[in-house]
Amino acid sequence: MSEQALREDIVAVAQAIDKAGFCPSKSGNVSARFGDGFLLTPSGLPYARTKPEDLIHVALDGTVLSGSRKPSSEWPFHVAIYKARPDAQAIVHTHSPRATALSCARRGIPAFHYMIALCGGADVRCADYATFGSPELAENAVRALEGRKAVLLANHGVIALGASLAGAHTIVAEVENLAGQYLDLLASGLEPVILDAAEMERVSAKFAGYGKVG
Repeated sequence: MSEQALREDIVAVAQAIDKAGFCPSKSGNVSARFGDGFLLTPSGLPYARTKPEDLIHVALDGTVLSGSRKPSSEWPFHVAIYKARPDAQAIVHTHSPRATALSCARRGIPAFHYMIALCGGADVRCADYATFGSPELAENAVRALEGRKAVLLANHGVIALGASLAGAHTIVAEVENLAGQYLDLLASGLEPVILDAAEMERVSAKFAGYGKVG
């Protein structure tokens, strides 16, 4: 894929999550690997006005390689995840309402539904809290993402990673869907029935042969 095409795809995903209501007050960010680093959405620019040329090229040491705008304040966790996870080709971060609400209870999402396996494991963990944009948040996110493709950030939001932008986008949307279902169950007073580890392994094996999502 050319640099221009990749820039256009990043902007398209950023605008899609914004239209879905996942990015209130210009929150969230999107990136994808490019060259020796990654292309990242800028800080403070509404997604509806973001253009491909507004993206910033960032090296894996955090150095800005090109771009006239300031990179997203969350660039440290993009750097940390790309360094720790060679499988990650794209990262989507949102403040989607229901997943963020669950993160504010510092509660992850257990395997109450088999679609949890889309997120890379038997649950979606909630990472320990740290101030946004900090190295501590980056460290906490990487730790909670071990063996996973999605994580809740305590009192903050969601990170999803994928082997493609489309994969990361799909996962972040599914986390919001699952968070909503889980919150509805808890609000109803019903106790979710959690699928066991053996079943989640079976589901994961089926997903491995079902398309290339994630």
